Amino acid sequence: MGWIITIIVGLIAGAVAHRVLNSRGGFLGSLIVGLIGALIGGELASILDLNLTGGILDRLIIAVLGSILFLFLWRKIRS
Repeated sequence: MGWIITIIVGLIAGAVAHRVLNSRGGFLGSLIVGLIGALIGGELASILDLNLTGGILDRLIIAVLGSILFLFLWRKIRS
């Protein structure tokens, strides 16, 4: 069940990041961006020593912020 929630959170986070940065991404693109963003966001939260409860809302917020950061940096590197 944990993997299913992780995939759903990643998909939502990737879709939100694509919307915020006005970029294109299909189902698989959003999923990949969201999962990479969740990893990046989780590491940054750990480095910044944020006090997170580990709930679904915390995971979603961290994944969205990490996804936006990842897409932003990806665009800068590619252009």
